[in-house]
Amino acid sequence: MSDHASPWGTPRSAPVRRRQTTARELVFERVAPVRSMDWWLQGAVMALMVIGALLVWSATKTSQSAKGLDPAGYLKKDILNIGIGLALGAVTARVDYRSLRAYAPIVYVLSLFGLVVVLSPLGVTINGAHSWIKLPGGFEIQPSEFAKIALIVGIAMILGEKRDGESTPRRSDVGLVLGFAALPMGLIMLQPDFGTMMVLVFIILGTLALSGVKARYVVAFVAIGALLGFVGVQAHLLKRYQVDRLTAFAHENKNVTSTAYNVDQAKTAIGAGGLFGTGLFHGSQTNGGYVPEQETDFIFTAAGEQFGFAGSAALLILLAMVLWRGTRIAAAADDTFGMLMAAGVVAWFAFQTFVNVGMTMGIMPVTGLPLPFVSYGGSSLFANMIAIGLLQNVHAHTNSDDSGL
Repeated sequence: MSDHASPWGTPRSAPVRRRQTTARELVFERVAPVRSMDWWLQGAVMALMVIGALLVWSATKTSQSAKGLDPAGYLKKDILNIGIGLALGAVTARVDYRSLRAYAPIVYVLSLFGLVVVLSPLGVTINGAHSWIKLPGGFEIQPSEFAKIALIVGIAMILGEKRDGESTPRRSDVGLVLGFAALPMGLIMLQPDFGTMMVLVFIILGTLALSGVKARYVVAFVAIGALLGFVGVQAHLLKRYQVDRLTAFAHENKNVTSTAYNVDQAKTAIGAGGLFGTGLFHGSQTNGGYVPEQETDFIFTAAGEQFGFAGSAALLILLAMVLWRGTRIAAAADDTFGMLMAAGVVAWFAFQTFVNVGMTMGIMPVTGLPLPFVSYGGSSLFANMIAIGLLQNVHAHTNSDDSGL
């Protein structure tokens, strides 16, 4: 009998070959998610978070020391938030996005539950908005940030389901989208959080426009939104400080003691940076604490003063890289659901970036929207990284080769 055969005539080496093949498959399964990532997108996001952590540190170091607190306290919390955000993004990227259709109703209900809890006695008011839930350890969570994710996934599910013989969504689908969005938007307005409301409106507008619905539906949606905004102001549904924030940027002659104070100080800080900035930790406006909420809503002013025009431009280029890669992922997606989900994320980031940077320069109203990946804030960063996970997920399951620039 041959040394290479068993008594039944089966080669003894066959089981070994099967074990080797299985091992190679296991290694490939571990490496494949890494290979399938959009590293241009991930690199830009990582760079933004590192820059954001440094800016948060610079914006809070002096004030923390003056209070006798840890000068690096905000930095440590921001690093912790980045770690949690990366974990959330990694988990989101590994779950096949096509299976999210089945979980979209659950995500939607959970987001509504969070928005309802905020309005209960468990919610707390920060900076005029009753939008937060206090957690143990000094942490807070803002459910409206996660409502953006729920809305994007839900709208993509509704508009991505084509019926036999139809290539575009029907009028009933548009009505279903508006009804789907009405409840979370109503709960957010009760907080009130007008900034997040604006983001949700832009997400709906962007996904509707790209879904192939007739142009008149998009125009009607814009008209209805403008009408509701006008009625809300006239009926005093918005608080006085919110109206002042929305109109202060249009009144250049207001003195610094008015609601335009934030914008005046923000423009002064950015202008002080010149071409190359004062250097990290060396900005007089930043160290003096003249810009309120500089580590969150007005973080771009810290970049403008300390990094100057050149550094601020580099920051905007990184944000543009995120939008560009997200747009490419949406364009290359294999199905409408993936395309609309990616497009909703791009619409969210684009609008929020434009408004945040614009309000620091006095060309947009002050709405309290953070700068994606840069501003301090756990809920915002967690939601942003889940959104990046969705983009990476769609990219990983796209058949076309989009590995190049």
